[in-house]
Amino acid sequence: MRFTYHPLPHRVIFGAGAISQVGEEVRRIGARALVLSTPEQRSDAEGLAAAIGGSAVGLFTEAVMHVPVATVDAAMAHARVLGADCTVAIGGGSTIGLAKALSLRLDLPSLAIPTTYAGSEVTPIWGLTEAGIKTTGRDSKVLPKAVIYDPDLTLSLPVGMSIASGLNAIAHAMEGLYAVDGNPIVSLMAEESIRALVHSLPIIKQDPANAEARSEALYGCWLAGSVLGAASVALHHKLCHTLGGAFDMPHAQTHTAVLPHAIAYNAPAVPEEMKRASRALGGGNPATRLYDLASGLGAEMSLARLGMPRDGVAKAARLAVANPYPNPRQITEEGIARLLDRALEGLPPLLG
Repeated sequence: MRFTYHPLPHRVIFGAGAISQVGEEVRRIGARALVLSTPEQRSDAEGLAAAIGGSAVGLFTEAVMHVPVATVDAAMAHARVLGADCTVAIGGGSTIGLAKALSLRLDLPSLAIPTTYAGSEVTPIWGLTEAGIKTTGRDSKVLPKAVIYDPDLTLSLPVGMSIASGLNAIAHAMEGLYAVDGNPIVSLMAEESIRALVHSLPIIKQDPANAEARSEALYGCWLAGSVLGAASVALHHKLCHTLGGAFDMPHAQTHTAVLPHAIAYNAPAVPEEMKRASRALGGGNPATRLYDLASGLGAEMSLARLGMPRDGVAKAARLAVANPYPNPRQITEEGIARLLDRALEGLPPLLG
């Protein structure tokens, strides 16, 4: 056995009530924090700034999906005016993605406080969207210096978003199982992440206030993000990045609809990894199990109903093969178009 594993340097504070440590954690990374959020979470950002006290110099509450370059430019200008020397991001992938962009462009260290199950807070992956094209990359300087995981902050996350966000996290773990640069540690984290999320998400659907299930889901999210940060992504993420950039589709929901189809496409090339996936999912064919799990939780499985135009399949397939990510099975435009045709209609994945 031979492998390389490079653990990422970040500090994790996990547990109910952990948000009470935010002031102390901010002072570890800077003295003039700009608090970031989406418009919908402005009140959360205001409360956070009050908790931070004198170390918070202002708010920027215009984070949006897919991190448009225009939004980053506006946030950069605001940070410069305020003389910010760090950022604190509260929210999901949109806000944390903006913090990463500011780290990339201005070298501002960040503290992340996730309120969804996205997992991007523990990865060095950044993404920017301009003119309908989403560009992604890896750079260690965008990795948040610390992450506060407080399950209490996820209790108000709507059930639909909880499910979509959790299934998005499962997508990170699934691709970690067959990553070109994967290793036994990544596989262990991936399998445990899938197990935790498959167990907790149905409980959250039935009882959204179940604190134990919320904690287990957040734990699974952390593991999934750690997998994403330590190993490369493949076809599934390429397709979702393509669809998000080209058609401005909702991030987590798109991951949910695409995942069973991407796994079915790759499964013949990675039989041993699919055995691990099946075990984590509770048995059965992983692609079918993922489709049934998501459908049973009430997730939208039709890309058309999520906003993908019906004439967009050819464009998406062309973009996906133009600059493909490393993948265990050869990516062809015809194969991707066939995959997307079924996902467009919300049909079960084709096996074999």
